[in-house]
Order: sequence, then C-alpha cells, then structure tokens
Amino acid sequence: MAIFLERGVEGVPPRVVAAGGLGLVFGLVTANLFTYFYLGDVFRRPGEGFLAYTLINVLLGYVGLAVGVKAGKELPLSRREELAPALLRVPGTKILDTSVIIDGRVADVCETGFVEGTLLIPQFILRELQHIADSPDSVKRARGRRGLDILHRMQKLTDAAVQVTDHDFPEIRDVDAKLVALARALKAKIVTNDFNLNKVAELQGVTVLNLNQLANALRPVILPGEALSVRVIREGKEHGQGVAYLDDGTMVVVDNARRFLGRTVDVVVTSVLQTTAGRMIFTRLKEEEPEELLQPANS
Repeated sequence: MAIFLERGVEGVPPRVVAAGGLGLVFGLVTANLFTYFYLGDVFRRPGEGFLAYTLINVLLGYVGLAVGVKAGKELPLSRREELAPALLRVPGTKILDTSVIIDGRVADVCETGFVEGTLLIPQFILRELQHIADSPDSVKRARGRRGLDILHRMQKLTDAAVQVTDHDFPEIRDVDAKLVALARALKAKIVTNDFNLNKVAELQGVTVLNLNQLANALRPVILPGEALSVRVIREGKEHGQGVAYLDDGTMVVVDNARRFLGRTVDVVVTSVLQTTAGRMIFTRLKEEEPEELLQPANS
C-alpha cells in the first residue's frame, strides 16, 4: 500500500500533496459529523447503516481531496518553485561566481570538454563584474575587465552551454548569499575559488566545485630523488637558500643556491611538504652529491 501511495505522489509538488491531505481529512471529519448528527437512526438498521456510512465517507472524502488538490495547485508558488520551472532544473547545472570567472581557468577547463551541463551566470554576478571593471583602482579595473573578457570567450565556446539568468533574490543583499540561495533553489552546484563561500555553501548543503582543489589534484606527483630544472628567482629564509617556482606555482626551496640568483640550475628533490596553503618542494643542487656517495665503497 505504501509503495503504491509513494508512486502515486511521485513528482507532485509538496504543496499539492499537503493541500490534498488536508482536504481529505476535512472531508472525512465532515462525513462523520454529518452521519452522527443527522443519520443516527439509519445507522441502527442492520446492513443499511454500514453501507450508508461507507458511501458518505467515500463521497465526502473524495470531494475534500479534490478540492484540496485544486486549491494546492492555485496557491502562490514559493520562490524556489518559481525558479525551478523557469530554468527546468537541468541536471548538472553549475553556477559560476565572480572569483572563478576572473581567475579564467574555468574557460580553459571548458575547452577541454571535461565540463558537462549548463554553466549559469546570474545577472547579479554580471553587475558585480561591471562594478569591478568600473573601479577607479587600476588593479580592480583590470580584474573586472578580464572577467568580462573571459565570459565573452566562454559564450563563444561550442562545447559549453553558458546561460545568463535574470533570477534574483531582492530580499538578500550579499552576493554570496544570493548564490547559495539560487543553488539551493535549482539544486545546482557552485563553481568558485572563494574559500569562505566554499565553506558557507557546504554548511547549507550546496555542492561546491573548487578550481584550486582541482588544480592541486592534477599537479604532477614529485617524489624524493627526482631531478628538476628550475630558475632561482630570489633568496630563501635560511642562509644560502634560493627559491624557485614550478609552472603550476609550486614553491621550490634550493639549498646553497643563493649564488645562482637569476640562473637555471639542476636540482634533486629531497622532500615534499604538503600544507593547507599548498605544496612545497625542498631540493639540493644536483652537483652536490651526498657524502655517502662520495666515499669509496669498501671492497
């Protein structure tokens, strides 16, 4: 019975189910009150009483259910239910925030074909980008214009379905809060590089795709003993140390490399340190062989 009931209400909006249930209860209560006060004599007759009671309950229960369902369909939609039909709740919908658009790597990922589903850009995100692009600060202005250029580039991609939505939450002022509300309404995911937005969204049950985490996961594995070729660009904190960077931004600390500032050297990895801020690789100059290798082997 429960299985048939579950299948019967599958896909029906919760407000319609609730209104129909209330209508059914009201109809049954009305039927029992009516039979108790007005048809008491009929129920005392053998056979006829039970039949009359059953028919009246079925009739008024059905009427109550039908009226409740109709009323439920005509009730004003909630904000979440307004958004869902308009955007069809397309599976795999991802909402982009300002940080990930300005970052630009999302466009590169889209070009590879790894991204599926619809990429949604709310109008309030476009307004924020426009505001940044109009900033008197030259750095912010450049970042905002870069974000707009990235969006223009993404809209030209044939492999990515990029859509702009006008749906907003006027009662919410904070842009991050708007993003979370929209994602919850559409059961969509948020693509971001913002650590704080990441945590807030996850606390509210929204799935977050963080490009920084993706980049960390895709970094090549480097093990102690491997040889690298790096360019020393500045001094390290310890005496004689030099600092270099890999193409993915990973910091490489090279012992005794201060004298090679501005030059490219061959190094050997001694250890790798993984921190919350990222990965650090400690190395030594390849020309400096360990002492145990310099000592002749005992015959």
